[in-house]
Amino acid sequence: MHPVSGRSVASPRSPHSSRLGRTTVVATALVPLLLGLGSGEAARAIPRLDLRPYPAPAAGERRWVIQLPGVLQPTADPRLSPSPSDWRVELIVGRELEVDCNTQRFGGKVRSETLPGLGYKIYRVKDVGPVVSTRMACPPDSVKRKAFVPMGAKPFVLPYNASLPIVIYAPKDLDVRWRLWKAERVQLPANVL
Repeated sequence: MHPVSGRSVASPRSPHSSRLGRTTVVATALVPLLLGLGSGEAARAIPRLDLRPYPAPAAGERRWVIQLPGVLQPTADPRLSPSPSDWRVELIVGRELEVDCNTQRFGGKVRSETLPGLGYKIYRVKDVGPVVSTRMACPPDSVKRKAFVPMGAKPFVLPYNASLPIVIYAPKDLDVRWRLWKAERVQLPANVL
């Protein structure tokens, strides 16, 4: 049974399944963490992703898919809202780079598009610029390291909706990550001036 709709679903498929293709990357590694499962517990089944309505990635692109869990472990913090309508998903686009003590960034935008006839949203990474860096002199004993450098743009945040996958198309040299935002229950009054 699907945890949100209550409908029967087919058995889950592996994110490496040939049906999904090599160009699809399923971001489900965080599901056990979001469900509050430890390493000794079995993960709950994720419904099979039906990506037929979504276009195949263009040449030079990869299609990233995020399947949000329908049920999350309740938070221990009583200040946070337990309602998914108060949650948001932030998309974080970036790339692994060798960095030193300087700050690296690159520009780009995430744009939403609606699939004609279906109303489903997809997200495309556009206008990706070159990597820029500050030019600080690093201490002589500093070493270069690999780090994930996010695209320097304002955060791209979506409503939490476990009913549909989040489908992102990005250039092949970029990676897509995500994180969950939960709102506080308390609403504070604004000042009238």
